[in-house]
Amino acid sequence: MSDSKLASLWTVWTPAIKSVLRIVAAFMFIQHGTAKLLAFPHSLLPGGGTMSLTILPGAGGIFELVGGALLMLGLFTRPAAFICAGEMAVAFFKVHFPQGFWTIFNGGELAALYCFVWLYFSAAGPGPLSLDAVRGRSGA
Repeated sequence: MSDSKLASLWTVWTPAIKSVLRIVAAFMFIQHGTAKLLAFPHSLLPGGGTMSLTILPGAGGIFELVGGALLMLGLFTRPAAFICAGEMAVAFFKVHFPQGFWTIFNGGELAALYCFVWLYFSAAGPGPLSLDAVRGRSGA
């Protein structure tokens, strides 16, 4: 298969693949929220249990659970993605960056990556496999 045929094949599938990326990333994002707020699939606390909503990670769990669910469904994708990108930027700069610049050493790879993935979806829209597309509000 030539490069141009491969490129045209991928061009046809690009919108659907964008939706799949959003759904998979949101599914993984939700797990951070459920671990913090519901101790599912496991608790992040040494003794088990859930995090208080009065501490930053607990409050972040709300964004991860609710925002992640909206993103997975592709509902209100652009504003939800923008808010989740902001939450991840705060997590990175408040928790990880003070431990050093390099993400491999400061443990901030996921926060930085989620920040830019959600920023992308806030600009690019959800793709065709979304409730926003069904509502005619995807813009992309």
